[in-house]
Amino acid sequence: MWQDVHVMVYIGFGFLMVFLKTNSWSSVGINYLLSAWAFQLGILFMGFWHLTMKGEYAHKIDVSITALINADFAAAACMITYGALLGKCDLFQLWIIITLEVFFFALNESIGIVIYSAVDIGGSMIIHAFGAIFGLAATYHFKNKEAIQQHEWKAVGGYVSQYVAMIGTVFLYLYWP
Repeated sequence: MWQDVHVMVYIGFGFLMVFLKTNSWSSVGINYLLSAWAFQLGILFMGFWHLTMKGEYAHKIDVSITALINADFAAAACMITYGALLGKCDLFQLWIIITLEVFFFALNESIGIVIYSAVDIGGSMIIHAFGAIFGLAATYHFKNKEAIQQHEWKAVGGYVSQYVAMIGTVFLYLYWP
């Protein structure tokens, strides 16, 4: 299961983010960098918040296969946000946003799972809704008027970029079940 989630985050989301012609191939590299960063932070922050919510302050952060899968889920939420921010901010801004998002994602996930024992089949609330809402909230702060004026030439996809984005969509579709 970890391998399937890993393929979705790195290949599925990586190629899905090629949909804009102006950011096509650089978005794949940025996806790899940000996903790896979010994955590492996910292990640390989710371990920290899980231990904090359980009141086990003296224990070590667990690095098990479950922790790795949950860290991949944190990276997936960040890639949903990245899809909303693509073309609006640079790599440094994305790095800061992803760091903050993983911190708050881990807090949100720990509250839902540890405290309320919520069952989230498919990650619709914790992963998808959090990533989408965080991404939409973050887009509000990045050059709205400028983006609206330049949407004619910046927010378009070319034939090749749309074709490659479809390959990413197929990978996400195949590996999600």
